[in-house]
Amino acid sequence: MSTSPTEREYFLDSIRAWLMLLGIPFHISLIYSSHTWHVNSQMPSWWLTLFNDFIHAFRMQVFFVISGYFSYMLFLRYPLKRWWKVRVERVGIPMLTAIPLLTLPQFIMLQYVKGKAENWPNLTLYEKYNTLVWELVSHLWFLLVLVVLTTVSLVIFSRLRRHLSTTADAFFANVTLGKLSVLFLLLGVAYAAVRRTLFIVYPPILSDGLFNFVVMQSLFYIPFFLIGALAFIYPKLKALFTTPSPWCAVGAAFAFAAYLLNQRYGSGDAWMYETESVITMLLGLWMVNVVFALGHRLLNFKSSRVTYFVNASLFIYLVHHPLTLFFGAYITPHIASNTLGFFTGLVFVVGVAIVLYEIHLRIPLLRFLFSGKPQTKTA
Repeated sequence: MSTSPTEREYFLDSIRAWLMLLGIPFHISLIYSSHTWHVNSQMPSWWLTLFNDFIHAFRMQVFFVISGYFSYMLFLRYPLKRWWKVRVERVGIPMLTAIPLLTLPQFIMLQYVKGKAENWPNLTLYEKYNTLVWELVSHLWFLLVLVVLTTVSLVIFSRLRRHLSTTADAFFANVTLGKLSVLFLLLGVAYAAVRRTLFIVYPPILSDGLFNFVVMQSLFYIPFFLIGALAFIYPKLKALFTTPSPWCAVGAAFAFAAYLLNQRYGSGDAWMYETESVITMLLGLWMVNVVFALGHRLLNFKSSRVTYFVNASLFIYLVHHPLTLFFGAYITPHIASNTLGFFTGLVFVVGVAIVLYEIHLRIPLLRFLFSGKPQTKTA
């Protein structure tokens, strides 16, 4: 069992950055997919729909495992209150900055693009509030969830540091991927049961933006966040994730096929979302092994280029969403080919985002607002 900070591991930093940056092709492919979004091309592309579904099925589960790993590592470096303050500042300040600077202008733009600006005065007060929550939090939802999980972890991490129990120590000292799969299957079923109960008792609560982000998303991702922290504590668990497992790769392939079938044939009025939660809970666990094993083999090195994108990934992710919607609204209609449009969008969004990143590096206030870190003066 490990209870002391260790050296930062390059492959985990790299994976986290690339998972963040995968949000760019994810949202650009959403324009050209068969899924209804804010902006869509005239004709959907089957391969971009498949590509979009693949990214969506596992990306955030793996991301929260890494977040839990690094969060617990930092937890051992700071006093309790100081740790909470540092973590919340580093995710909360960029989130609060992005709302007025990015998602609010994005929301106003979309009102005119979609022709809904005239209908705004006719909405009830609650409809306006709920619309603003959905639209202003938008792609920032994971930062809000990290604030919630960090706060909840004040208690959980304190207990982890004092050890859960002899039984838990024995379980994770002798853990196998089979045991973890059964555990995550049960967690997926439990989450599905909670959602179905809410759907039966009071369906409108599931359409409430704040409840969805703070409660439902946090409930779904907290197992991944905690398994990340446990991977830091128990070397055996971490070794399971970094050692390639053919069974995890095969299981992930079958789980993704089940995900696609559920997307195509499931019904939102039936058990589609509950089934999806069980599938993606297991798929996420198995993809942690696939991604960690590949990353440990291919990305476990120090590189100035990789370090640049590790540092830039959050900023680029924050600004890419309005850039993508701008591209989809004003440039996509002029490109006949979906494939050409997708790659043109990548060049446009990434190029503009990097330029904006370089500009913001030269403005200390913006560096602080988009990183949540105090800016130290250099001699």
